[in-house]
Amino acid sequence: MEMMKIRILIQRFLRPSGKDAFIAQIPTSATVFDIGCGNQSPQRTKEFRSDIHYIGLDIQDYGQTEMSMKFADEYRITQSASFVAEIEKENASVDAVVSSHNLEHCVDQSGVVRAMCRALKPGGRIYLAFPCEESTRFPSRRGTLRFSDDATHVAPPRWIDTIDNLSRCGMKLVLSKRRDRPILALIIGAMLEPFSFAFRRVMPFGSTWALWGFESVIWAEKL
Repeated sequence: MEMMKIRILIQRFLRPSGKDAFIAQIPTSATVFDIGCGNQSPQRTKEFRSDIHYIGLDIQDYGQTEMSMKFADEYRITQSASFVAEIEKENASVDAVVSSHNLEHCVDQSGVVRAMCRALKPGGRIYLAFPCEESTRFPSRRGTLRFSDDATHVAPPRWIDTIDNLSRCGMKLVLSKRRDRPILALIIGAMLEPFSFAFRRVMPFGSTWALWGFESVIWAEKL
């Protein structure tokens, strides 16, 4: 548990636009809807912010553990065909929505974005992170650098369409980075790039992603 907290602190320092930094600024006792909550996200979030009410939604227990699932206040698994409908059950009822590398796995990306916006209370905030469109041309690395490295990816979300969709849903951009390249993570990524190239794998703490500008990041607020 202590190691997880240390990793979160490092991520907040290296990636000031990232998921951990977003969660840090959520108001006390807020309700957070984590859509696509794999990779032990319930435990990671609640270890960091035990005060929040955490709702996790996914289509399978991806990279999940029994312990992590127990950290969630609500944990839901649904079918891919019912994903939008399940999100829509939260109607103007949550303070924050987190969608970290979920959107690129969805067939109806526009529908998912609209449903997530409707789930927010007025003044609520959304965090979106997904592979940039240019990642289809990146070199292949284990851990995913080229978009096609992950066989479960459907299509890279189109930046312009995503921004337009948020605007139509009454969302105001707070932060938008089409290719997020935080400087400290980028420097580490540059130093580790020979190893990343040699071993054909991405390096820790998002450093390879920062070097290549792999990740698109958006923070937006509901008016």
